[in-house]
Amino acid sequence: MVEIHGICDDQFKSVKEAFANNFDEGLEVGSSFAATLNGKFIIDMWAGYSDAAKTQPWNKNTIVNVYSTTKVMTAICTLMLVDRGLLDLDAPVAKYWPEFAQGGKEKLPVRYLLSHTAGLSGFDRPIRVKTLYDWEKIVNLLAAQMPWWEPGTKSGYHALTFGHLLGELVRRITEKTLGTFFKEEVAGPLKADFHIGLPEEFDFRVGELIPPPQIDMSQLGDIDPNSVAVKTFTSAVTSPEEAKTRAWRAAEIPAANGHGNARSVARITAALACGGELDGIHLLSLDTIEKALEEQSYGTDLVLMVPIRFGLGFGLQSKELPIGPNQRILYWGGWGGSVSIIDLDAKLSIAYVMNKMVSTLTGDPRSARPIEALYNSL
Repeated sequence: MVEIHGICDDQFKSVKEAFANNFDEGLEVGSSFAATLNGKFIIDMWAGYSDAAKTQPWNKNTIVNVYSTTKVMTAICTLMLVDRGLLDLDAPVAKYWPEFAQGGKEKLPVRYLLSHTAGLSGFDRPIRVKTLYDWEKIVNLLAAQMPWWEPGTKSGYHALTFGHLLGELVRRITEKTLGTFFKEEVAGPLKADFHIGLPEEFDFRVGELIPPPQIDMSQLGDIDPNSVAVKTFTSAVTSPEEAKTRAWRAAEIPAANGHGNARSVARITAALACGGELDGIHLLSLDTIEKALEEQSYGTDLVLMVPIRFGLGFGLQSKELPIGPNQRILYWGGWGGSVSIIDLDAKLSIAYVMNKMVSTLTGDPRSARPIEALYNSL
């Protein structure tokens, strides 16, 4: 029987049981699960090991690379500029970033970047991972590129480009990198242990990511090698092994290399769940959060190849991917299984972060079961 550490109110003991069952069934190596209600932690649990060899315990301050759950933080930073009147969702991106007007993108509005509908889900020519560490080179490539489909007509998940596209807007407007803006305006004030660009001094706390089983491409059927999905996923290939390097950790890749744990993710998103403010720290107005809840696209995503309903920077409730019983929910997750949920109706934030990665894009029982137990306990 695994030992569960942290807090879990008695009312939510079924959540703790579901979390423990993940370990008992051999689904986990190390993970954390946290939830806030009305801005206060009702659950903050962790268990297992931070390394594949199971020699080092996952402790209170263990953090890991959460991949695309980082997009939640990037979306928050971008929406903060919208909230402050510094960024207009309907203005052309080129208003703030003149070089972006190349490739027929002179009228492409800011909201298309937030909703994965800009047609820039990958790079025309495949790049090496190390190129992702060169901010200027990446944003210049994206500024020069023509969209792969008519912008605004469909979503195509901007797996890695999302962070650089929005991060460059933040940089042009604030003269701060996305990681710096996030640290100074979000994580720092909220005292949240989440980092986009991890200082070397914190390396000793980083858990080891355990790669998922390789996908057998033959099982995916006939996929057009020139499809948006294939071009997106092959234009910049990353790996859990690369995530162990100092170069990856130090870089700012605001779509994919945030480091944190369930507590830090739930702490930050609690501010949104409570209407934009937490413990006197104001991130967003409720009006701006409501804008994020407005549907921007809904259909089979060109990259993920499943039906996705996108708001501004987040996924929204849909019949294909139901998240919870309420409608005013923002969510997103990361490669391997991490997930963040913001439920405005319940004033609830939920986060799950782990180190044993899985390949599935939807339906990971490790997070689904404790989340269902949590809602059933409310």
